[in-house]
Amino acid sequence: PETVAPQEVVEGTPLLAPMPGTVVRYLVDLGDQVRAGDGVCVLEAMKMENVLPAPEDGRVVALNCRPGEKVQLNQTVAVIGT
Repeated sequence: PETVAPQEVVEGTPLLAPMPGTVVRYLVDLGDQVRAGDGVCVLEAMKMENVLPAPEDGRVVALNCRPGEKVQLNQTVAVIGT
């Protein structure tokens, strides 16, 4: 998948990391349509892989991290727009 959109302000609903961890991979590309609950990102935390679901139906307008990047609690890892 394409990794990161430019760090411009994008409209939409952020997908927040529910815990600190490491981005393993994205399951979507920029521009992909997703439905609420679809897997967007795999986050490794405490030696477990967690699939982060889309917060709502929409289009992936930003992927904010690169695979291997560490993220903090509530950091935006993707943005779902209309």
